[in-house]
Order: sequence, then structure tokens, then C-alpha cells
Amino acid sequence: MSEPKASRPHWPDALQNAPDATSGLKPWSWAVERLENSHNYWISTARLEGRPHLMVVWGIWWENAFWFSTGPRTRKAKNIAANPHCVIGTEKADEAVILEGVAQEIKDQAVWKEIAGFYDRKYGGEILPLLEASGGSIFRVEPEVAFGQDEHATNFVESATRWQFAGK
Repeated sequence: MSEPKASRPHWPDALQNAPDATSGLKPWSWAVERLENSHNYWISTARLEGRPHLMVVWGIWWENAFWFSTGPRTRKAKNIAANPHCVIGTEKADEAVILEGVAQEIKDQAVWKEIAGFYDRKYGGEILPLLEASGGSIFRVEPEVAFGQDEHATNFVESATRWQFAGK
């Protein structure tokens, strides 16, 4: 995957006087660091009737995508089955990274084993036996667009960044 293109997000009330198109924008490496290091992540999905559902999950950033597991009877799994569009957010709102993408269920057991190693190192325990016993699922969310905001930046407003991914 090539580096996503950084630009200003649509934020007309705050960014109307931004000095130029690139001043203060965060590099993609800033977002990746937060995606890799977050312990908890927020996931937002939509119920059949369109009402939002927000939940916390554990996950990993690997191979340019966000990966997480959940049981097949969970609300988020049911929502994804009906509408795979979702939003993922890192745990720290003061250094937020938000991804919009489409969740794809991964059924390949070889990939499960590889993902389990990353999960186990990050969270401790052994996730693979839990997934197999519960009939759980692993999902991959490849970002289409991502946003970042850094309250610790010299200029918080100018640090607001949108990354767009090629072909999305």
C-alpha cells in the first residue's frame, strides 16, 4: 500500500483561515504509531434500521489494516453481516485516529494463526483456542479514509488531518 495522501478535513467553521494546505498536517507515521499502540479501540457499526452501535474492542494494526475479533452473536458482528461499513477509533481522544472502512470477515485459518500471535503478544493469553471454541470471527478493516487530531500540537486546529487512500 502506498502512503495515503494527507490533506485538511472538511471543517469549515475552524479551518477557513488555515494558512496553507499543508501547514501543521500530521504524517501518516503519526497515525500508524497510535494505531499500533492503542490498547482499546472504539468500533461503530449500524443496526439494520440505521441506529448507530458503539463498542470497545481489542485489535491490532497489521499489514495496513485494522484487525479485531468478536463472537458471531455479538451486535457488532450482526451489524457487519448486514452492513460492513464501520468506523474505528483509537482510545485516546486527545491524539485521535479515526478510520472509516469496510470490515471483511477472514475465514482463512492460516491467517487466524498469524493474527493470534500478534494478539497474544499484545494482550497476553491465547486467543486462538477462544476463537475456535466460541466460533468467533476475525475481521479486517482496510481504511478508505482516516482522520487525526492532536490536542498537544502547537496549533490543534491546523494539526487536524485527513488521509485518503489510493483507489478509495
